[in-house]
Amino acid sequence: MKIAFTKYQGLGNDFILIDNRHGDEPLVTPEVAARMCDRHFGIGADGVIFALPGKGDTDYTMRIFNSDGSEPEMCGNGIRCLARFIAELEDTREIGKTYQIHTLAGIMSPRLDKDEQVTVDMGVPRLLASEIPTTLANADEKAIDLPLDVSGKTWYSTCVSMGNPHCITFVEDVAAIPLESIGPEFENHPVFPARTNTEFIEVVRPDYIKMRVWERGAGITLACGTGACASVVAGVLTGRCDRSCTVELPGGPLQIHWSPDDGHVYMTGPAKEVFFGSYQF
Repeated sequence: MKIAFTKYQGLGNDFILIDNRHGDEPLVTPEVAARMCDRHFGIGADGVIFALPGKGDTDYTMRIFNSDGSEPEMCGNGIRCLARFIAELEDTREIGKTYQIHTLAGIMSPRLDKDEQVTVDMGVPRLLASEIPTTLANADEKAIDLPLDVSGKTWYSTCVSMGNPHCITFVEDVAAIPLESIGPEFENHPVFPARTNTEFIEVVRPDYIKMRVWERGAGITLACGTGACASVVAGVLTGRCDRSCTVELPGGPLQIHWSPDDGHVYMTGPAKEVFFGSYQF
């Protein structure tokens, strides 16, 4: 059996996009998706994204399988790539075109901008421990700059949900973090019952931070959109960052704004088509 796909990347966070508009369930299983993501025996990607029919008043539904076959609630870089993919499917180049996308994290609204940029209304961050979820704080409290013991060391961490869980730790030198070894320990720490994405942040200026990320279900990636959003929120909550901030990731910069007016987080960054083809399985 063959299935058509298009490969996209957003700051090096790469995805296999599949036109799934004629069915309500993903066209391939999580196991097949994991094989597709294999960088030696498959296409190679951080995840597989499906463009399904919308639900309710939405235009489309987004489903995503990570490279390990798990299904996250949402993906910030992925939804920018999905917006560009949908525009190609619809054959539109309309600057300012906005889609309402149903995700497991709620409705997201990506807008097509010029120069392959996409701005996404990521909604209101969730801060209570029960919403993330984490047991680092009491269920009805926020987990802000709290001690977390990992790998024999105490890390002061802030937890934020952007529809998916994030643990953010501010460090002096982000390049010195042994991400390969410590990332899995954060992800699978007992205080995160649904596991967690983990971001390490170096504040260069209040309006400019550097970030490295270990993504739940994908490992080290070059960029994480929801993680960048969560990190700016954590920076504001701890008095380290401005509400408008450039987040420098290994794959390039994202522009993040946490609006004081509506409380929503807005993310702007690129999404680019790489190639297309068919996968046999």
